[in-house]
Amino acid sequence: MKDENQASGAPHAVLVAARSALDDLAAGWDQASVEAWCEMVVARRGRVVLTGMGKSGLIAQKVAATLASTGCPSLFMHPAEALHGDLGMVTDSDSILALSNSGETEEVVRLLPSLIRLGIPLAAITGKPEGTLAQAAQWRFIYRLPKGEGCPLDLAPMASTTLQLIWGDLLAATLMDRQGFTRDQFALNHPAGSLGAKLMKVKTIMHQDWPRVAPEAPLMAVLASMSAGHLGMTSVMDGESLLGVITDGDLRRAFQRSERDGLNPLSLTAGQIMTPHPATIGEDALAVEAASRMEARKITFLLVERQGRPCGLLHIHQLLEAKVL
Repeated sequence: MKDENQASGAPHAVLVAARSALDDLAAGWDQASVEAWCEMVVARRGRVVLTGMGKSGLIAQKVAATLASTGCPSLFMHPAEALHGDLGMVTDSDSILALSNSGETEEVVRLLPSLIRLGIPLAAITGKPEGTLAQAAQWRFIYRLPKGEGCPLDLAPMASTTLQLIWGDLLAATLMDRQGFTRDQFALNHPAGSLGAKLMKVKTIMHQDWPRVAPEAPLMAVLASMSAGHLGMTSVMDGESLLGVITDGDLRRAFQRSERDGLNPLSLTAGQIMTPHPATIGEDALAVEAASRMEARKITFLLVERQGRPCGLLHIHQLLEAKVL
């Protein structure tokens, strides 16, 4: 049984093993091989099919998900299931990215003759350049473990899976850069959750039809427009030009002025009640930017513009529904 000092050193050994392996990778990764692999993937226009067994298989699933979410169609194929028919999911426009620390994983190695026979391009993430997988692959993404796995028993994959994960992210990042993958494209692949909300554009959630009245509209028409719109506001428009907005607060202030000046509030027009030069935002702005402007100005809506002309209205309710706020 290990003494207390030995046990307390185990976590540190994990960190040392991972750090030394990462330092080694940073100092010597093969950029030319990565660029060549990316060129092949882009040219073939198919999917990158990830495969791996055990812990390497779990990392392969994560790499497939990362690639898919960053503009490279990808999927995970279990090597054992591939040997029993799932290999049929691979098309002649796809390529394979196989993960195996030893390069000798039985289920992965047994796939190799079929992949070679079908002419499917093969890349490998492995710790053994002399292994069967690396020798069969056209692109080899190698890592070394100078301090071992870091496992107290030197049995469980620890540093090796970390390095496989890093290699996957390195490949994904290079592909993103090569293909010019944008924030907008990222948002399309992440329509739900906080990521999608942060990258959502104003035009995707704005009202395209919003309350509006002419500047000469009487008070009763203003009230009718605000009631019909259910937004607590109406815009004042001269044709396609935005003159101002009217909110509940504008109405209260107009009534107070009428009482002070001895005027009949029913004689007021929209042009007399409105707040001119209201806050606006471009349709291509991010929804999170719109939220920031609303919070800074303590308002609940923004008129949306396209080439200087109103084209919609964004209300705080839509930001809440989209989980931007």
